[in-house]
Amino acid sequence: MKEILNELIEHRSLSKETAKQVLVDLASGKFNASQTSAFMTVYMMRSITIDELQGFRDAMLELCIPVKLELPVMDVCGTGGDSKNTFNISTLSSFVVAASGQPVAKHGNYGVSSVSGSSNVLEYFGYKFSNNIDELKRSLDRANICFMHAPLFHPAMKNVAPIRTELGVKTFFNMLGPMVNPAFPKRQLVGVFSLELARQYGYLYQQTDKDFVILHSLDGYDEVSLTGAFKYFYNEGEVLAEPQDLNLPHLRSDELKGGDTVEASAKIFMAILEGNGTEAQNSAVIANAGMALFCGHQKEGLASALAKARQALESRAALGCFKKLLGS
Repeated sequence: MKEILNELIEHRSLSKETAKQVLVDLASGKFNASQTSAFMTVYMMRSITIDELQGFRDAMLELCIPVKLELPVMDVCGTGGDSKNTFNISTLSSFVVAASGQPVAKHGNYGVSSVSGSSNVLEYFGYKFSNNIDELKRSLDRANICFMHAPLFHPAMKNVAPIRTELGVKTFFNMLGPMVNPAFPKRQLVGVFSLELARQYGYLYQQTDKDFVILHSLDGYDEVSLTGAFKYFYNEGEVLAEPQDLNLPHLRSDELKGGDTVEASAKIFMAILEGNGTEAQNSAVIANAGMALFCGHQKEGLASALAKARQALESRAALGCFKKLLGS
């Protein structure tokens, strides 16, 4: 690791092959906590390259427990790490998407730079995480959505998890999260925390057979925040858009705030599903769920996808999916 760190400190980058091997070694516990922390810290101070991102991704997918699903599933996932502490927009959007007829294999984890990640809020409601493939398939049959708690599918990362938690800030693992869904979804909505990373994701996803939409709000959100202009990259190119292009209102950042505790975040979560969300909260969920549905049905257009998302939320169909996932 000393040689690798010296290379990086000298502002040199890793090849795809070296990046992959370093992550395999990191996962196997070859490096001590100080070395691992130093390695992660480098990528807080400088940009990751395409080759490094590819190498890290390939290592994570090689080491994961794969989930083979027959359905054409979609993931709706953000990198996190934008430090905006919004309510659980992508998790709520996942239930809206599932209620609209698109099967969802949601990949998630505990919050690192926010109070409540998707795993925090689902665990609060009593959801039991599992990496049992049959149970995940039953969830899909029952609710049209299954949830994959990342640590159960990436056991090699157990050496890294405590260090990430102690650091409490985004690391390159945030950048990798959406790319390493163990179900290998053919459709994917990804929100990212920087425009540079959005472009890198766009380049890498263009090399695959996925239907994809990659989102970044220009004021720093890893989703469509409706607080200003946002950019999305998809199979046909890239678009700069404003909230009015979605026929949705322009929002203030304070209208998207999540709770200060997991319990408070869970209350916001349920209020929105039960039809008691504010106009701003509902609009943010509809925007992101609509973009996800557009990802799977680009030829039908964005307006149609947004209309489906609104219907699924306002009819409480998304609430129904949530209850079915919990088995209630």
